[in-house]
Amino acid sequence: MTTGYVHGYSGREATRLGDQADTLAELLHADVRYPPGTRVLEAGCGVGAQTVHLLANNPGIELTAVDRSAESVSRARSRVAVAVPSGDVSWLCADLADLPYPAGRFDALFVCFVLEHLPDPVGVLRGLRRLVRPGGAVTVIEGDHGTAVFHPRGRYAQAVVDAQVAVQAAAGGDALIGRRLRPLLTAAGCTEVRVWPRTVYADAGRPGLMDGFTRRTFTAMMAAARADVLAAGLLSAADWRRGMTELAATAVGEGTFHYTFFVGHGSVPAAEVE
Repeated sequence: MTTGYVHGYSGREATRLGDQADTLAELLHADVRYPPGTRVLEAGCGVGAQTVHLLANNPGIELTAVDRSAESVSRARSRVAVAVPSGDVSWLCADLADLPYPAGRFDALFVCFVLEHLPDPVGVLRGLRRLVRPGGAVTVIEGDHGTAVFHPRGRYAQAVVDAQVAVQAAAGGDALIGRRLRPLLTAAGCTEVRVWPRTVYADAGRPGLMDGFTRRTFTAMMAAARADVLAAGLLSAADWRRGMTELAATAVGEGTFHYTFFVGHGSVPAAEVE
């Protein structure tokens, strides 16, 4: 499996992922609950930003966390050791399309902010779903940059967002994938599929979200795409600066920002035969 992770693997990106996970933990993990003893596979754990919340909210689970980046797995291991030292985690560095587990090995699958980076999200999700026992649970969480609505509305800021979407598409991903989460889960063979929007709205009355999401998550994500956007000739350096200045204005004063994530749940068919 190939994937172009457009956000990169820098220390700054690891910090951004942690900020994002902590800011959105209640919003995204509110209905992600597993009883003690549940064997959960977290596919694409990255630096462990979501892993710590899985463990904190679900004490007693047996978690297997996988990522293709050895550096990310190392950071995840360190993060969990500090944040949830009692967590039961097995770590693996491997390609998600080639995991060394038998069919039905797990009770549940958790995939967060991973499918957006894959050229074949249905194929990978189908393969991961086969690792979950019949009747087991599948949870997928993704965002959709097309839902970003902000004030003040600046055309250069919108151009920055559009350019980041284009760069991710050129790398084989889809920053608009949230809107097609249900058909993805269905095509991967899941049944009883349910998808809910999880909306973030930040303004002066929610200063924590203005800082944690608008500035340190979304705007920081756009900033990380600068080199790729300029190299592709999608924006000039001057227009990029104008766009980032306009985005920064949405996180101060009377600025506002809206974004929608999508949380999908499905089941593995009970009668499925591998």
